[in-house]
Amino acid sequence: RGANGGATDNRAICAEILALREERACLLGYASFADYKLETEMAKTPAAVRQLLMDVWEPAKAQAEADAAVLTKMMRAEGVNGDLAPWDWRYYAAKRRVAEHDLDEAEVKPYFQLERMIEASFACATRLFGLEFKRLDVPLYHPDCRAWEVTREGRHVAVFIGDYFARGSKRSGAWCSAMRAQAKYPQVQTPIVINVCNFAKGTPALLSYDDARTLFHEFGHALHQMLSNVTYESISGTSVARDFVELPSQLYEHWLDVPEVLAEFATHYETGEPMPKALLDKVLGAATFDMGFQTVEYVASAMVDLAFHEGAAPADPMAKQAQILAEMDMPAAIVMRHATPQFAHVFSGDGYSAGYYSYMWSEVMDADAFEAFEEKGDAFDAQLAASLEHNILSSGGSRDAAELYEAFRGRMPGVEALLKGRGLAA
Repeated sequence: RGANGGATDNRAICAEILALREERACLLGYASFADYKLETEMAKTPAAVRQLLMDVWEPAKAQAEADAAVLTKMMRAEGVNGDLAPWDWRYYAAKRRVAEHDLDEAEVKPYFQLERMIEASFACATRLFGLEFKRLDVPLYHPDCRAWEVTREGRHVAVFIGDYFARGSKRSGAWCSAMRAQAKYPQVQTPIVINVCNFAKGTPALLSYDDARTLFHEFGHALHQMLSNVTYESISGTSVARDFVELPSQLYEHWLDVPEVLAEFATHYETGEPMPKALLDKVLGAATFDMGFQTVEYVASAMVDLAFHEGAAPADPMAKQAQILAEMDMPAAIVMRHATPQFAHVFSGDGYSAGYYSYMWSEVMDADAFEAFEEKGDAFDAQLAASLEHNILSSGGSRDAAELYEAFRGRMPGVEALLKGRGLAA
């Protein structure tokens, strides 16, 4: 997409955008656009971003190469010659997943009802932060939408809106927005927060395991907005450093995997029976399947994004991309998650430019943060939950992100918990 010649070819536009960003940074006195962009982020410098990505890259590439050998052997067994190609990887990885984990998505989806997953996300917020959710009968912008009043100890906290189903007028993906952000000045205002997803309608609506994770992810963003407790709207909720904003959302995903949560809410839509332990074990066991591939395709995109913005703007972004991937020794059977001509994170606006790394930066923190609950032996430890709310969820951008994280965890994280969570630890 975006690289086929003609009026819809984006490659020249990519080059122009990169040149204009470099010019802006130079006019403002910075060595590069990456230096300019990262100054206010948690990472601070391009060198810190590169160090993180390379710390993850080497073990991820080693795992991907080991997996490539297995997939190549499967190809040979079927009489297919030649090198493993990107289109082969998906096919043989799917066959391997069935063989090793015996996990059929059609077998899993009946246990992930949308309604039950919404209940699960609310129930976890109730146990962690004392929030209560009550349906509201109010007019909304589409019949698919629904709203809840969020309270705590009888006090109004927020209004939460869920817009969960795909439709033709909606762009793809999932996101969280604040129709009104929390503030105390110049007047007190409570937040009105919306989660937007693109789940398939059904009677009932059934989700994949990944869909359920998406629901928890976006609700983590919503909690960041709803529990905000700062003075000024400009720093409330998710108005934080880009490489910190994904921490609450990615962290909240972990509660979906808590066995007692799945046991209570992952119930069959016809029988009401909980997911059998054998199937639950398969779901959790397959969570890190093919993680070498997933990590390599992500880190490659993040490294190319960083390289585009760190030095002089490339006249030919595609040549620069090829150079960076060659220097990284990119596995031949894996491509970047986002090809440059349609890399919307980087080129549709400045939000994730020189910042696509931020998902990984946040994942380092979310893996380490949830490990704190695991060390307590209780995913709903009241003292830790209070600290999480006080130091991270309620503070918005009122203090430096590193200071907030250290206040919660007592130290900055390393990549060890992330590698362990992704199944990439040695």
